[in-house]
Amino acid sequence: MPIPQKPDIAEDLARGIFAGDYVPGSFLPREVDLCVTYGVSRSTVRSALQQLVSGGMVVRISGQGSRVCELTDWHLLDPRVSDWMARFAQPNPRIQRDIFAFRVAVEPFMARLAAENATAADLLAIETAWHNMIGALSSPDRRWAGRSHDEHDVAFHEAIFAATHNLLWSQLSHMLKPAIGLLVETSNHSAAELSDSMERHRLLMEAIRLRQPEQAEQAALSVLERTGLDLGFASLFDHLPPRLRLPGAVEPPPG
Repeated sequence: MPIPQKPDIAEDLARGIFAGDYVPGSFLPREVDLCVTYGVSRSTVRSALQQLVSGGMVVRISGQGSRVCELTDWHLLDPRVSDWMARFAQPNPRIQRDIFAFRVAVEPFMARLAAENATAADLLAIETAWHNMIGALSSPDRRWAGRSHDEHDVAFHEAIFAATHNLLWSQLSHMLKPAIGLLVETSNHSAAELSDSMERHRLLMEAIRLRQPEQAEQAALSVLERTGLDLGFASLFDHLPPRLRLPGAVEPPPG
């Protein structure tokens, strides 16, 4: 007879926070109540709460309890917090917009570095992820080689970060993986949109393979432009510096 697994208290509470059951400024249930609810000791409850404190989601106030912090205080690049966000967050336009704006600022530069530094192994990883995305599109359940189309899409972008051969940028891709996955899952919709997106990904892959940094930078922006259109964030491209503005973009009005 299988032994029942103990509940992950921190994950349960994080799910409640992201779902809006505990809003910023409100207090989580008391430690003694959590002990009763989960049938565990006080030290176990405190250990779970400490995970939320370490993630900036909760602050412990002596004599009052554990209060949920404002979103601006959350450590969204903490691997566990970003994983919770990707799995539990209700559609949140602010979170999605901020993640997307960060990607627009960073990924074109990553593509440029990848075009300059990618090894044969890096190119193989990028091409494999792209071919797996194409394979997933031909499958009724959009899965290929045991993974979903969205997972292969995330792997494609991870491979580009790794191809920069910069330790910090490569590590950043691991921390951002759940956040990028959240946008990919939200933005990949109709077959027509996916076909357009795959062609943009192919052009990015080719620019990196052909060692064309400027073309890779522009191709990365083109990939993000498709995502921006799908998410309703196209206006973020209105204020790009002139050298990054995509062909056909309208010059924003002064002021």
